[in-house]
Amino acid sequence: MTGLLTFNKKYFLLAFIIFWTEVFIALYVHDAFVRPYLGDVLVVILIYCFIKSFFDWPVFNVALFVFIFSFAIETLQYFNGIEMLGLENSSLAKTVIGTSFSFWDLMTYVIGISVVLLVEKKSLKKN
Repeated sequence: MTGLLTFNKKYFLLAFIIFWTEVFIALYVHDAFVRPYLGDVLVVILIYCFIKSFFDWPVFNVALFVFIFSFAIETLQYFNGIEMLGLENSSLAKTVIGTSFSFWDLMTYVIGISVVLLVEKKSLKKN
């Protein structure tokens, strides 16, 4: 991916809002839907917006990178990556990387990236 290092306020604001939404969910929401599913949908959108905050890369390239990255993290969970990396005592690593594989997490990542692509497509049509 080539592109200029830039600062995009719109994406940064979105990333900031989604980040704090994720923090709120992690700290205060203990249900069977929002935390495990909506939180995972939002996390790929968060990563996408964060990258787009600083790099003027094409939508599809960033979305594809985030998609592959999220699947790689989930694969790492499947193979107990926390233990493989010697980070089993790190609560930060457990929170960021996660500790348990879920097929449903993969589905939430697909939904999140689909939302990104649909919103970006509509945004490009407006401009």
